[in-house]
Amino acid sequence: MGNTPSLVPRPVISGVPQGSVLGPILFILYINDLHKVVCNCNAGSFADDTKIEQRIDISEDADNVQRDLDDIIEWSKKNNMVLHEDKFMLLRYKTNKSTMLDVLPFTSHLVEYVTSSGHILRPQETARDLGVELSSDYKWTVHINKMVCSARKTASWVLGVFKDRSKPLMLQLFKSLVRSRVEYCCPLWNPLNVTDIQTIEDIQRHFTRHIAGTGDLNYWERLSVLNLQSLQRRRERYMIIHVWKMLNNLSPNDIGMQFTDNARLGKKVKIPAFNKAAPLSAVTLYDSSFAVHAGKLWNTLPGYVTSPTKLDIFKIQLGKFLRLIPDNPPVKGYHTSQNRNSIIDWRNQSGGLQNVWRPC
Repeated sequence: MGNTPSLVPRPVISGVPQGSVLGPILFILYINDLHKVVCNCNAGSFADDTKIEQRIDISEDADNVQRDLDDIIEWSKKNNMVLHEDKFMLLRYKTNKSTMLDVLPFTSHLVEYVTSSGHILRPQETARDLGVELSSDYKWTVHINKMVCSARKTASWVLGVFKDRSKPLMLQLFKSLVRSRVEYCCPLWNPLNVTDIQTIEDIQRHFTRHIAGTGDLNYWERLSVLNLQSLQRRRERYMIIHVWKMLNNLSPNDIGMQFTDNARLGKKVKIPAFNKAAPLSAVTLYDSSFAVHAGKLWNTLPGYVTSPTKLDIFKIQLGKFLRLIPDNPPVKGYHTSQNRNSIIDWRNQSGGLQNVWRPC
């Protein structure tokens, strides 16, 4: 046997090539101790994107955020990692809409922070986080408008480049290039506002109008002929699937969603109670939150749909159930639908759809 070469530490003189398999693993190991220097705020990282958050009630809370920010920058210097301090973003969510305190000179330190290079972080109206536009007013309108604009450009490109209007090709192009743009992370930002629902739905409405043989049909008829779900119905389906994944430990239940077991109805979500001390303006936020809206969607499902413990079987059961429910999304210029087309609305509609809720 030959001599075993000794393991001698060597200096790293080059970076890891982008797109490698080993690169992300090495980077995670490299920043593994970053959270240890954050002592006052909640910290989270996804790849090279790190966030800290803290509720600010008193001036000491703001001082703690500044202290953690300084410690993170110091950690990066010790580890020879350069942070782009000019790209730091600050998003501030307020429970009080009053701006009186913001203009007073002695309160500026509560809403501004300084990096080691002297760059001042001031609250922004919006901030992009992992491809989603977050707004300081708690609304998703900015994200929806940018997402729809991107989808419209892609749809226009497809319709300009491809002259074939046959159903198979057009549907394939739409599903792979256009629809994917308006469904990214949709369980998070799914809107309840009819205007936003219509804005998103108009993408599919406009595109399907160009498919051969459907020009004389209205949008609801085109959905049926093309065997498509509305974008609104697909978003609700994604929310239901995500609840199932949390129930079956395939996704982290980081919002603490609670389930109850009913012998007749199956697993149901315990809807969190609305805080009566909260202002009335918070009602909309409460209703549109994932814990509430997704929970209500889940609770409309009969037990035979939610009982499967395998994802493929659950999706099949869910698909069969959803096909029994009318899918008439609100669309600009159309006569008013019976409701907002949510599964919850159809379930609660007066007169009921009793035959819909039975197993096939």
